[in-house]
Amino acid sequence: MLRILHRDDHLIAIDKPPGLLVHRTGLDAGETRFAVQLLRDQIGQPVWPVHRLDKGTSGVLLFALDAATASLLGRAFESGEGMRKTYHAVVRGWPADEGLIDHPLRRLPDDMRSEREEVQEAQTRFATLERYELPLPYGGFPATRCALVELQPLTGRRHQLRRHMKHIAHPIIGDATHGKGPLNRAVADWLGMQRLWLHASRLALRHPVSGDDLALEAPRDPDWSRWCQA
Repeated sequence: MLRILHRDDHLIAIDKPPGLLVHRTGLDAGETRFAVQLLRDQIGQPVWPVHRLDKGTSGVLLFALDAATASLLGRAFESGEGMRKTYHAVVRGWPADEGLIDHPLRRLPDDMRSEREEVQEAQTRFATLERYELPLPYGGFPATRCALVELQPLTGRRHQLRRHMKHIAHPIIGDATHGKGPLNRAVADWLGMQRLWLHASRLALRHPVSGDDLALEAPRDPDWSRWCQA
């Protein structure tokens, strides 16, 4: 059963577990479980996803409970006005204490439309919260450095956080597309589990109907405590 974080007459938010797709996609044709269908069956009414989290990403996922609200939220997510997203991730290496990644991103092949700009401005703020040193030799070094970071995307580009962290040479651990496979496997063996270490911790926005400020939060699950042994 999905954990519900918030529900009113127009919106519902869940804490999406890692490994669950939001909706059916041709990229994962073998999958049979999707957040849209699971939530619909759980509450007994249709739901409209208004934003996406990658399959491997856990945390706050928001749905509308009617088409009109879905349209309003879709525009809000597109503009980003009045919206603030906070993520946590474990990355390779030790980034600076804080910084701003200002790096344009090219649209991905499955997100191309003729009327859209092919390259989009993209900005992400980051802050390093904790630093770890794992007893895993890597790249000629006797140990592997990793860090827990807080990420705030100022724009909403596809796979923005994963691509931006790769850009500054601190890819997210467990990222099969933008990270390093041998390192991901070594860390997974050491921790005793394989996953993408990216979590949508908080989503703050203005309610599209009432206009009230709304803050949705999903604490990191117990798996994250495995990093305390580092």
